[in-house]
Amino acid sequence: MKQRKLVITQNLEERLVHSLKSVAEGWELIIGKEPEVWQEHLRDAEIIAGWKKEIAAFGFGADSKLKWLQAWSAGVNNLPLAELESKGIHLTSANGVHAFPISETIFALMLALTRKIHTYVKNQQSKTWHHSGLKLELHGKTVGIIGVGAIGKETAKIAKAFGMKVLGIRHSGAAEEFVDEMYTTEKLNEVLPQCDYVVITLPLTKETHHLFGAEQFNLMKPSSFFINIGRGEIAVEEELIKALTEGKIAGAGLDVFEKEPLSEDHPLWDLENVIITPHTAGSTENYNQRVIEDIFIPNFKKYNEGQIPSINLVDYRKGY
Repeated sequence: MKQRKLVITQNLEERLVHSLKSVAEGWELIIGKEPEVWQEHLRDAEIIAGWKKEIAAFGFGADSKLKWLQAWSAGVNNLPLAELESKGIHLTSANGVHAFPISETIFALMLALTRKIHTYVKNQQSKTWHHSGLKLELHGKTVGIIGVGAIGKETAKIAKAFGMKVLGIRHSGAAEEFVDEMYTTEKLNEVLPQCDYVVITLPLTKETHHLFGAEQFNLMKPSSFFINIGRGEIAVEEELIKALTEGKIAGAGLDVFEKEPLSEDHPLWDLENVIITPHTAGSTENYNQRVIEDIFIPNFKKYNEGQIPSINLVDYRKGY
């Protein structure tokens, strides 16, 4: 009997490969990052973990056996969702893998902007001893978390250590531990004027595209900071730049942008009240371990028993 085939388009350390083999009896495992390792196996793969553009070319044909695709990222907006849905392919994301590293990045940006660490780093480079007007504190302030999923929950938890008031926005409006007040997306404009920090942790969907524009930035406090680790297209970049240069908001910490990489002549580079990171907020030494052990293997066990993988199963109607 021909073995069923599982393709993983990433390099995994030996202990993770061993863990996979222990639950995948009767399966042929193809594991490796280089295309020459997995490309010829795409048509025969029943499961693929790790999206690559070649999958669209070789894995979606009439003879394709693909039943389940595990994305290696939390966001799935760059995948051909309509085609995956039309072929009845189950799609699961890596949502939740980033909760620790991204929440740490969020607070690194919030603290750096509040305590002017980015200014002092620049002063150090020019050997300038200057107070630079430092006065703000994080403790006791209000943070609005726009998108209370796994990352938002962890961010809210950390905020409580700083004695912050936490306002949250999620589609359902359901209450969440560590969030003092939860709102639905329709209440966004009511939440913004209350916030000293606005943190975007949303996925990119039709509903969230350009959710933040001039109207939203004008509603924020002139003393507030905007943190975006979701997707660049959630904010109208031109309007964000205008808000930053005209003093509508105090500053921004940005990990994501409308076009990446950010061009060398982009005006955001030169703004003193902006901290830029190159879409690295989710980088962590534990990434592959969490994808495999926390998401893929539990889902694989269910799939192997004839069930639909349920952890992070993407709802194609919602886009996440």
